[in-house]
Amino acid sequence: MGGERLRSASVPEGEGGLQYHVRVKPGDVSRYVFVPGDPERVKKIASTWDEAWFVAQHREYLTYTGRYKGVLVSATSTGIGAPSTAIAVEELARVGADTFIRVGTTGALRRDIKVGDLIITNAAVRLEGTSKQYTIPEYPAVADLNVTLALIEAAEELGVRYHVGLTASTDSFYVGQERPGYRGYLPPFNRGLVDYLKSIGVLNFEMEAAALFTIAQIYGLRAGSVCAAIANRETEEFIVDAGVMDAIRVANEAVKILSEWDEILGEKGKKYVSPSLLRDWRRR
Repeated sequence: MGGERLRSASVPEGEGGLQYHVRVKPGDVSRYVFVPGDPERVKKIASTWDEAWFVAQHREYLTYTGRYKGVLVSATSTGIGAPSTAIAVEELARVGADTFIRVGTTGALRRDIKVGDLIITNAAVRLEGTSKQYTIPEYPAVADLNVTLALIEAAEELGVRYHVGLTASTDSFYVGQERPGYRGYLPPFNRGLVDYLKSIGVLNFEMEAAALFTIAQIYGLRAGSVCAAIANRETEEFIVDAGVMDAIRVANEAVKILSEWDEILGEKGKKYVSPSLLRDWRRR
């Protein structure tokens, strides 16, 4: 019987802690990992670093590691949706990653969010099913405060248009986001979903943030999300990759900022960024 022998069926790791799906092991990735859905976006992200090297590719998971302004960073694609995102987070955490930033694309629900704008998610409505495998439905999917603040700071420094607020994460790109399915099929319980979500302050649809945030919270990890609005459900405009490079720029700068904040927090024995700590950071 041929093939690679893993540690066990319950702990599917190869030699040296090699992870079954993402095919990385301890030492291969930074503590800071960008988690876009699209493998091609990993290549785009890596192309903006000062140096980058290929680590692994298996199924939908492509990983690069490199340096951006002196900070060791990594990027791993998750594929589309919450189930494959959960696998990536599980395995990346096992090899030392503790900070995850989704760099994605999204559909805006409000007219004032222009195609090409960025949306920084501070919490997500859990309309997907993966997070329900981890905890009760009432558990909130909330982004890490420091990561969110770093994304905001980066967007401000770069002067890009951005919005901060709630995201709805779904398992379905079509009927789950009130788009007609094949032959116009749309279940009655999804009719009016866009208007309802707008009425309760939700900014956008995407498919990964809720699971990412929920799992990170449970495990004591940090997670945030910045997405480019490539579509708008009110105006019906859709421009592929609009704003994606801005999202990448913001994510890169956010990790540089986070690394500096993490150093200050470590020096002062603090966990969260505060106005006084930001003053100290500005004086450096």
